[in-house]
Amino acid sequence: MKAMIFSAGMGTRFKPWTDKHPKALAMVNGRSLLQRNVEYLQQYGIKELVVNVHHFADQIIESIGKHNGWGSHIQISDETYELLETGGGLLHAQPLFNPGETFLTCNADFLTDLNIDHLLERHRKEKALVSFAVSNRRSSRNLLFDDHDRLCGWQNTSTGQEIIAIPGENLQPKAYSCVVAFEYDIFRLMREKGFSGKFSIIDVYLALAPEQLIIGHDHSGDKLVDVGKPESVEIAEALFK
Repeated sequence: MKAMIFSAGMGTRFKPWTDKHPKALAMVNGRSLLQRNVEYLQQYGIKELVVNVHHFADQIIESIGKHNGWGSHIQISDETYELLETGGGLLHAQPLFNPGETFLTCNADFLTDLNIDHLLERHRKEKALVSFAVSNRRSSRNLLFDDHDRLCGWQNTSTGQEIIAIPGENLQPKAYSCVVAFEYDIFRLMREKGFSGKFSIIDVYLALAPEQLIIGHDHSGDKLVDVGKPESVEIAEALFK
């Protein structure tokens, strides 16, 4: 199985570090966020990886080379010409994945101890196109699910904006944890829906939800830190030694 670690972002919330470095190389207890995610995936036997790069791409490539991929085989998806966001970045990396195979993605700036085996077991049991980790934590932006954990919509509680893909009553909001299982067919479906260039993977989920099974796997109670701001490092260091 292959996995992709999204590492291309500008890290604007993580200044001043990101004025001179990519956020993926920010350190938590002596190990970079990227290294920690590489080693996290290794715990589940996943050593064939794709890493996308844009902001200070040379530093990420140099770090991967210097450390021999921390024991994994890492291919680079180059976005130095344009930052493509999560959806565009995934579509751009299609040639690096194996046709017909399930694969995973995660974000370099999220740390978690979610059990990937449990996520994949649920994904296969449900025969879903996409299955992603979610939890009951505070977030201004939530995905909305029915009683069977099927994705039905999205909301921004700060602005009141809401997108409903599948109408229903008593939809439950849950926060996205950025660890995702995909079937390879996602690439064909993205293109059929007209996605190209720069776009968010959340837009893809909402566009496909009425026709495809996209589910949330609740892992509330697991360790999880969005290391999006410098002050998050202290929280991460307390949880991830």
